[in-house]
Amino acid sequence: MAKPLKIVETSLQEALVDLVDLALQGKQAHWNLHGPHFRAIHLQLDEIVAQVRAASDEVAERLVATGGTPDARPATVAETSGLEPLEGGPVATDKVVRQFEERLQTTSDRIKAHLDELDEKDHLSADLLIGVATGLEKQAWMLRATADVV
Repeated sequence: MAKPLKIVETSLQEALVDLVDLALQGKQAHWNLHGPHFRAIHLQLDEIVAQVRAASDEVAERLVATGGTPDARPATVAETSGLEPLEGGPVATDKVVRQFEERLQTTSDRIKAHLDELDEKDHLSADLLIGVATGLEKQAWMLRATADVV
């Protein structure tokens, strides 16, 4: 199979590492969460992680289908993710809500930054990433709505 176009490979690989990082950070926060509305936010993080993991799998498979080689090894994710690292230790519910709303939006924004150029070369990859970004923004909105409560 031919090597994918640079914009296709770059867009999909960047989305992949950000999604993997987001899922890992989501579980880290999920395990260390405490404070008001714990249960609701704990469960919401599980929902976000499940959605993000499914999206990362679709993105990686699309990268393979276009002739690329997905790379989500821990070192690659740590070196290339566009997300702020999550601090270790216990984390308050209100802080998690703010942090993950920002991380979801950042991931979506990074995906959207490539969409115009990507769509000119590969409509299917662009369509996939539009769906991923839309889902991320929906989750960010749900966290913003939660922020009014916590």
